[in-house]
Amino acid sequence: MGLVVSSCLRVARGLRGFAQAAFDGLLPPRCPVCDAVIAADHSLCPACWTAMPFIEAPWCDRLGTPFSHDLGEGALSARAIADPPVYDRARAATLYKGAARDLVLGLKFGARRDVAGLMGQLMARNGQDVLLPGSLLVPVPLHRLRLWQRRFNQAALLAQAVARVSGVAVEPCALERTRRTRQQVGLTAKQRQVNVRGAFRVSPAGRDKIHGRNVILVDDVLTTGSTLAACTRVLRAAGATQVDVLTFAIADPVTNDL
Repeated sequence: MGLVVSSCLRVARGLRGFAQAAFDGLLPPRCPVCDAVIAADHSLCPACWTAMPFIEAPWCDRLGTPFSHDLGEGALSARAIADPPVYDRARAATLYKGAARDLVLGLKFGARRDVAGLMGQLMARNGQDVLLPGSLLVPVPLHRLRLWQRRFNQAALLAQAVARVSGVAVEPCALERTRRTRQQVGLTAKQRQVNVRGAFRVSPAGRDKIHGRNVILVDDVLTTGSTLAACTRVLRAAGATQVDVLTFAIADPVTNDL
């Protein structure tokens, strides 16, 4: 009887695989930015890949923003020296413009969850120096009402994608948003700071996992850093030894356009 069941399961899996292949043949994978047909899922067409505003080394050791020329290991930008962030280091895969902006908006507001895998791979590539063994990935949380409306947290999807690539553990519920804040879109840097003040806490389940650990905060875009700074403060208060930031993109803090 067991052999019969096992054979039936294999046949069923084979039929599902055949059906999936036939479906893929009818609907080939498409570039998530321009909708051009591409060779494989979780990728971009050559034109969009070329246009992607990747951040390449050398970059500021604190902010992860690119330098025009190499200033040496551990070099800091003028902004990092004049106004150092609350968190220890930030890393990102791209600048927030062009094809990168399209990916962020597609994931965040267009429910394009399929792009999270690609974005996570790119984040892991530029975040190698913060994705250390024993660290913990923690996504920036949504308020429960916004999570119910959106049905997913884009930061949690990105954290899970980075975890799959890097092998670093992820704790999706370590942080909680205690009150529903205004959307940060269109707010000034000062307004953003006020908007998220006191809006986060470490969950009871996350407290033991955070204490004594290096934490890597994950979000889609770093703009002014006010949200990430608010999260960093509560993580440090809960005993995190170091808090780094890993995002898909860095927005121009002057234009403040997210």
